[in-house]
Amino acid sequence: MTVGLILVGGGLILPPAALADRLPIQSYIDRTIANITDFTLDNGMRFIVLERHESPTVSFITYANVGGVDEPPGKTGIAHFLEHLAFKGTTRIGTTDYAAEQPLLDRLDDLHREIERKQAAAAETNPDDLAALKAEFEQLETEANSYAIQNEFGQIVQQSGGVGLNATTSADATRYFYSFPSNKLELWMSLESERFLDPVFREFYKEQQVILEERRLRTDNSPIGTTIEAFLATAFTTHPYQQPTIGSAADIEGLSRDEVQAFFNTYYVPNNLTVAIVGDVDPGRVRRLAKTYFGRYKAGETPPQVTQVEPEQTEERAIEVRMQTEPWYIEGYHRPSLNHPDNAAYDAIASILSNGRTSRLYSALIQDQQVALYAEGFNGFPGDRYPNLMLFYGLTAPGHSVDDVQAALHAEIERISTEPVSPTELDRAKTQARAGLLRSLDSNSGMASSLVNYQAKTGDWRNLFEQIKAIDAVTADDILRVARATFTENNRTIARLLPLDPSAVDP
Repeated sequence: MTVGLILVGGGLILPPAALADRLPIQSYIDRTIANITDFTLDNGMRFIVLERHESPTVSFITYANVGGVDEPPGKTGIAHFLEHLAFKGTTRIGTTDYAAEQPLLDRLDDLHREIERKQAAAAETNPDDLAALKAEFEQLETEANSYAIQNEFGQIVQQSGGVGLNATTSADATRYFYSFPSNKLELWMSLESERFLDPVFREFYKEQQVILEERRLRTDNSPIGTTIEAFLATAFTTHPYQQPTIGSAADIEGLSRDEVQAFFNTYYVPNNLTVAIVGDVDPGRVRRLAKTYFGRYKAGETPPQVTQVEPEQTEERAIEVRMQTEPWYIEGYHRPSLNHPDNAAYDAIASILSNGRTSRLYSALIQDQQVALYAEGFNGFPGDRYPNLMLFYGLTAPGHSVDDVQAALHAEIERISTEPVSPTELDRAKTQARAGLLRSLDSNSGMASSLVNYQAKTGDWRNLFEQIKAIDAVTADDILRVARATFTENNRTIARLLPLDPSAVDP
């Protein structure tokens, strides 16, 4: 289970890419689309099904349209916390005796609230009373955990031939996924529907400590993690993309089981869930089983939508972080969401600047000037559901400073903003984009991920295939126009990650 940051990151006998090599791209796309069925249950839950019978396997993704961006202030990290708890089971899975376990879980919540109240009123609290409460909490937690069956959900999946059981939380969404042999379709329907119909958030306080430790490793003790968190808080002043998806330590510590349950009840309603199923399946059977298992979900209210709009940036912003680290340089530019007509042009710009050893950043910063050991850029940070950032970053080479990296990077950004790209570069970018899209469709799990992503973010999975047309339509003038509008000083946010000893960055 992972939470999305940056700077990272079902086999088929005849892979679709191999099939695509023998077919014109459009013929391959038409053939794929013809094998896709989609339907929506009466409660609003949507399913996308792609038949692929080359191998007796099926990949599944349950996409909850909720991520870090949807968290209210003071409760950052709650979406990620919920992702962890979704593997803890139900009233029947993950417990030896729920009737005995349930009152213990409730008593733990009461004790935890009482301990928090005592700690908040430290001046008036008898230390012995607080110590007694903590001892009682530990004893009760041990007793409650004695009823829990560790990872029983995962054990059932593994024992039935399932692979790849995992989940991710990003700024935009929470995804749950794994693959099964095709004869286990109904088992997936049963397991997946149960864990969101009848969840029990057991081992809550144990998992709270696991997540706090994850934060310490990923952010607090990570120079690049600390810098990225500060960078986001600087680049965004209003939009919740400024919030850390993993959550702040104070917010994580302050979350209660009741608050996580309320968040679940608000966002895990059927009309906020989309499922993609790709592999050796019969769509008619999928529909019948979906009605049986997921049709049990009660329709819910439409979850709250993000309404904050990031104001136009009017001046350059900059931050500096000093830790025990190698020096890094980071900068980002605001850009529109995935749905914007210029999305393909932004992708082309990222490809020309930083895709592979033929890219401009690699050639200039790493190969020719040798000011960076690593340099790259990409779109969609920290997500692309809403207007976001085009991000560039570089690790400074020995004997050079972040100022050298910045100067070399700005020279390449200036060039792409003032000079039309060559036909060769543009053709290469288009070829790479088409190849990248086809690679994403290369496996059952890759296709499921792409289909559900476009359905949730653009309103129609068919837009995945329209991306090919959008890529082909990009011109050198489009790139020049978009680059000029985007790569301005007023639209730029800079972060410098420097060693504790300032002299260490001097050439």
